[in-house]
Amino acid sequence: MAQINQHLVIMAGGVGSRFWPMSTVDLPKQFIDVLGVGRSLLQLTYDRFAGICEPKNVWVVTNQRYADTVRAQLPEVPAGNVLCEPCRRNTAPCIAYVSWRIKSQDPKANIVVTPSDHVVMNNEEFRRVITQCLAFTAQSDAVVTLGMKPTRPEVGYGYIQADLSASSPRNKEIFRVDSFREKPDLPVALKYLQQKNYFWNAGIFIWNVSTIVNAFRIYQPRMSKIFENLNAVYGTPQEQEAINKWFPECESISVDYAIMEKAEEIFVCPADFGWSDLGTWGSLRMQTNHDLYGNSVIGSNVSLYDSHNCIVHTTEEKRVVIQGLEGFIVAEKDNMLLICKLSEEQRIAQLAESDKAN
Repeated sequence: MAQINQHLVIMAGGVGSRFWPMSTVDLPKQFIDVLGVGRSLLQLTYDRFAGICEPKNVWVVTNQRYADTVRAQLPEVPAGNVLCEPCRRNTAPCIAYVSWRIKSQDPKANIVVTPSDHVVMNNEEFRRVITQCLAFTAQSDAVVTLGMKPTRPEVGYGYIQADLSASSPRNKEIFRVDSFREKPDLPVALKYLQQKNYFWNAGIFIWNVSTIVNAFRIYQPRMSKIFENLNAVYGTPQEQEAINKWFPECESISVDYAIMEKAEEIFVCPADFGWSDLGTWGSLRMQTNHDLYGNSVIGSNVSLYDSHNCIVHTTEEKRVVIQGLEGFIVAEKDNMLLICKLSEEQRIAQLAESDKAN
């Protein structure tokens, strides 16, 4: 049973086209069915918290242009729980806004904050980890972040350095954070992998609402004052107008820089439940099943011959036959077709969006 004070915050305001042609600026990757399972990444994020948070305690923070899409994809979430940012200001203002909004309704709230565009392969283990972290923060002033056990020397993720010499007395799976590290180069990533106390930073946070609000008051006083001054309008018809006026005044800064790297009671829970941020077609290929030749196929009627280490996403085509490709992406959506090398995907997506804009 979900605890009455447990809340889920899904950050869904990202804008981008990393999975072009499926995702575009008009419909970013969190709103599309990347895995070919009939549910978008946003919906899958909501699904894996089943039994942890009641629908009435689920909050989605998104850009105004995507609010209708969020409500259509998550009809279970109250319409008033879809909070709209008038502009992009990174994760700290997003989290500050929703924290004060939740506090106005539930001063005893215990909160999980998660991105909307990640994938988790083992939902049962995920729920176990989240549940124990919520129990930890419900009884303390701690901030907990999840650290993914690295499986390779990844240069595309930030890292968390943990003090594994002693676990928390209240939970043997939770440890103090020594430091947060930026995305490394390959030699440093190899060193992290060998040292065993470095974990990928998944950007998933757990805290109680008093803890995070007080952290903003201490480390981001100007930002906290903005949202503190809006207490009278939260939950009223005047809320959006006030947010539209004051939200742009916030500094554009990530919660990592704004809070996590400054606060003292920061803990990490190392976890392993098949996580990926699905930042590229290449990462999607790594998280999906391969054939004997390293090919990943999402689509009902695809045949590959003499092809290796490719990813094919063709869910709208009746029949697809591919021969002689090595390390390629083949993807289609709405009369758009992409065929390019995996190594060139970012550049090609940027060119495609630039051509569309022109």
